[in-house]
Amino acid sequence: MSGNRKYIYGFMRNGAKPTFTIPGIDGKPVFTISDNDVAAVVSDGPDGKLRPERKNLSAHHSVIKEIMKTSTILPVSFGVVADNEASIKKILKLNHDSFISQLKKLEGKVEMGLKIAWDVESIFEFMVRKHRTLELFRDNIFLKPTGATQEEKLELGRMFETILNEDREKHIASVQDILKDYCCEIKVNKPKDEKTIMKLACLVEKTKLEQFEKGIFEAAKEFDDNYAFDFNGPWAPHNFVDIKLKTA
Repeated sequence: MSGNRKYIYGFMRNGAKPTFTIPGIDGKPVFTISDNDVAAVVSDGPDGKLRPERKNLSAHHSVIKEIMKTSTILPVSFGVVADNEASIKKILKLNHDSFISQLKKLEGKVEMGLKIAWDVESIFEFMVRKHRTLELFRDNIFLKPTGATQEEKLELGRMFETILNEDREKHIASVQDILKDYCCEIKVNKPKDEKTIMKLACLVEKTKLEQFEKGIFEAAKEFDDNYAFDFNGPWAPHNFVDIKLKTA
């Protein structure tokens, strides 16, 4: 049973009056608990153990997305549960200044995402075709009568990684240089796979989304059909929120 536990979606200014029409975790109504000029967006705690299943993740993000339409919210990662209403009020008191500071920073802004990746079958062969030094080294070691030694293969791998990262950094710098005029802030998230060049989180004013989109198209001109663009958003500004909750 949930008892008096409260599931937390995020924090906002007290006085903002969002309309909660979308149910939260386990279909429970969403409401606010306030203290002074800040409030927590919550629902009653989940029944049983909370798991990161699709339905729960969807409910969490749907509540945040609904609030975003009319208010500024500091979104909390999935799975944060407080013991009771008193615990929520204590959190609001202890973190008041941090919440207000971040809410001011994010007022009227949203997060836009941009992922650019190499859209090729083999990233190694693509780099070999693009970089003569890599091609020459590969050919030299594999065309020898004795074949490539283990150390030479390792050196080829190191050379490939160096060139890959150098190309990645050049592309990131080029795109950032174009987008910086359309964003309040840009964060570069570390790629999780070899073919990903960049994953950018861009903090953009809501009133300037059209200009930002023009910046995306301008950046896209720098790339040919060997690259894939994934432009998405608007999202809650997760990458620009730094919530380290004080609880005591």
